[in-house]
Amino acid sequence: MFYQKVKENWRNLSRDLKQSRLIEWRRGNTVVRVLKPSRLERARSLGYRAKQGLFVVRVRVLRGGRQRARPLKHGRKSKRATSKKIVKKNYLWICEERANRKFKNCEVLGSYPLLKDGKNYWAEVILIDRDHPQIKKDLKLKNVAKKKGRTYRGLTSQGRRSRGLLKRGKGREKMRPSLRAHSRKGK
Repeated sequence: MFYQKVKENWRNLSRDLKQSRLIEWRRGNTVVRVLKPSRLERARSLGYRAKQGLFVVRVRVLRGGRQRARPLKHGRKSKRATSKKIVKKNYLWICEERANRKFKNCEVLGSYPLLKDGKNYWAEVILIDRDHPQIKKDLKLKNVAKKKGRTYRGLTSQGRRSRGLLKRGKGREKMRPSLRAHSRKGK
């Protein structure tokens, strides 16, 4: 019942509070370690517990397409066109990768969205310290911590979602065993 109220409070955040948070977050760094999760009910549903070896990171990502920079001079005009880079990843997967790149000794447990504006997208990522004794004792978390580079291999929940592995059956024939096995026809 308590977490249901927390969920409702997050949905009904006042506009002033959202604006003040966005102003504060814009001024901060791209990857910031946070003391407590902003959305407690979502974090706990993904496996977060207030114990040593688990912590939360807030990540900011630019929204929109990933257009490559245009070459300044040199060469003929027809070759100077900008090519749009299609990432084929959702924002949360990109946030997970960037958080993992910052904290190399950790593994990603999960992530969830926070807020967005016209330019940026914010998410919180739950990380596990692989070598912490409390994590090694925990039966559930130690198996997750063993698998190095889960994020980069698309094994987290968001990675599997972006690869199309959360659904099965009709229309998903080209998703398994992998996208590469079917010449990327699944996406």
